Amino acid sequence: MPVERPEDRREEEEGAVRPARPAKPLRRLVRVAFLLVALGFGAWAVARQWTEISAGFARLSWPSLVLSLVAVVAALGGGMMTWRSLLADLGSPLPVRAGAKVFFVGQLGKYIPGSLWPVLAQMEMGRELGVPRPRSAAAFFLTLPVQLASGLVVSAVTLLVALPGTAVPYAWVFLLVPVLAVAFEPRVINAVLGFGLRKLGRGPLERPLTRRGMLTALGWATLGWIAYGLHLAALVTQLGPSGASAVLFSIGAFALSWCLGIMTFVVPAGAGVREVAMVAVMAPVLDRGSAIAVALCSRVVIVIGDLVCAGAAGLAARREVPSPHDAAREESG
Repeated sequence: MPVERPEDRREEEEGAVRPARPAKPLRRLVRVAFLLVALGFGAWAVARQWTEISAGFARLSWPSLVLSLVAVVAALGGGMMTWRSLLADLGSPLPVRAGAKVFFVGQLGKYIPGSLWPVLAQMEMGRELGVPRPRSAAAFFLTLPVQLASGLVVSAVTLLVALPGTAVPYAWVFLLVPVLAVAFEPRVINAVLGFGLRKLGRGPLERPLTRRGMLTALGWATLGWIAYGLHLAALVTQLGPSGASAVLFSIGAFALSWCLGIMTFVVPAGAGVREVAMVAVMAPVLDRGSAIAVALCSRVVIVIGDLVCAGAAGLAARREVPSPHDAAREESG
């Protein structure tokens, strides 16, 4: 039975990032099972509406679909950097490749019904890199409100500029903005996190969040929304209006529909809710048939983007994993 060295315990307590070690057979089996289940639910979410989706794809050109996918990958990268900046501010800075693997592979869990699969996956994968589980959980649960707040602000600004009347039916959603602005004061967040950790019987966070870290996360999240909007604009301009106003409208429409969808936690990745909201938001610029085609094709492009990012991050991170021989030599030294 391997003996735990004091320095190993100290590394985990302080959140030091260490090279990932080869996973044990049981842990590897659990990870494979997680990926298969996530992929299965993701495929089911697409297959159950495949007739409508294929009809939507038939109305779009391949260049627009490729451009939409490129924008989605950039948007997902913005989401990863949002989470990574929060984790670093909490005391666990991860290299980009390692952080991308933890984030993107863990995010596949959003396709499984329930809200905890992504955070559980990120906690276990982060632990292999020396990130304490409470810190991983804190970064995960902070990412969602950061994206929600930035998404509401982005949607309010862009929709008001593009088509002022579009945002009026959803004015009640924007009432959350001042509430979230107060909640993002670091002293408030740190007090809430400390209270939650005490209730769970955990010790306090070693490093509190700072205003600079929060602003960095909000900046990355905003860039992510712009990229998501470009993803939607590549589809909308094929079936409806074009130009700068259409691009601004697409940015606001996607951000608003995502914010409405994320408020529903009982379906995988907000499946269905976001599409319904997107069709409603796009009603001023697209007929119902075109709006449904765009919403469903957007769903498929995002699923493909999730798979591309998870696969690319996994392959990139494997290049940094030391071989068993190197790991053994490092431990003996």
